[in-house]
Amino acid sequence: MLKKILVLSAIIAFLMLGFVYRIAFSPNVKSVADRFVVKPETSIDTLAEHLRPFLKHPLYFDITARLKRFRRPKPGLYTIQPGMSSNDLVNMFRAGREKEVELTFNNMASLEQLAGRAAHYLYADSLSFLRAMQDSDFLRKNGFNRENALLMYIPNTYRFYYFTTPEQFRSRMLREYIKFWQGKRTKEAEKIGLTPIQTGILASIVQKETNVAAEKPVIAGVYLNRLRRGMKLQADPTVVYAYRRVTGDTTTIRRVLDKHLAVESPYNTYKVNGLPPGPIIMPDISSIDAVLHAKHHQYLYFSADPARPGHHLFARTLKEHLRNAGKYHAQLNKRRILH
Repeated sequence: MLKKILVLSAIIAFLMLGFVYRIAFSPNVKSVADRFVVKPETSIDTLAEHLRPFLKHPLYFDITARLKRFRRPKPGLYTIQPGMSSNDLVNMFRAGREKEVELTFNNMASLEQLAGRAAHYLYADSLSFLRAMQDSDFLRKNGFNRENALLMYIPNTYRFYYFTTPEQFRSRMLREYIKFWQGKRTKEAEKIGLTPIQTGILASIVQKETNVAAEKPVIAGVYLNRLRRGMKLQADPTVVYAYRRVTGDTTTIRRVLDKHLAVESPYNTYKVNGLPPGPIIMPDISSIDAVLHAKHHQYLYFSADPARPGHHLFARTLKEHLRNAGKYHAQLNKRRILH
């Protein structure tokens, strides 16, 4: 009799273990989720409720969580994949095996725009990001101010966790900035008489002048020649930037007029000497490197080439430049582009 009881008990135990194994380890996902968010305040009961639409057997997850004494999920952005078991889900949420978010940014016109982009991919709102980016103490401590703070953000693709705070975001970007400039690039900037921040400011002007990669180092060389001679940069993109900054006018400006040139602003390089106090756009890496590897030449002027849209005609003398500019202005007049 005892032997029969033991055998029966063993069979029952085996069946129970098999049932538990099925509950915990059989595939339990019926629909996948690429972006499943677990907030910091999420309890195990709330998590189970949110998981319900994705599971074949929601009860299996509840039982597995209790058997494994799973109390609190770690916040983050997760991916629920096909074939995952209840045990897989518990382990993922317990260990915090989050999905990383890829954040790409370039050509940002302002910190406000960058803050909006960061908020689109990460949990915090844009105002929180902007406050962190504009924090005076943080900027001053690290050699920046509000005018040039945009240069701290080197355009690229970065990976973050979803609940990265604005303060963590800016600290990561500071480390990327330091990594970008340490060593070779800083030495190259010193050779042309600029700091990294000054290089970034000039690169932003070069970037607004042309999209033609081959011309960027040539235009950078023009501006460096003017800086070395103590001449005003007289860069049209800075005038457009200054005018919009002062007036709030966001309409397209296709032709720089006297009213634009007359605006009083430290960004109007027709009125002030040297570089403006900050970038007029976030310069990309190619523009920064174009300044660092600027062409050595004698050009002091350039004007848009009417025969090759997007390209420029370069000149050593003012007389030659006025002749080139006259051709371009004649084309604008012919096309009735008056503003």
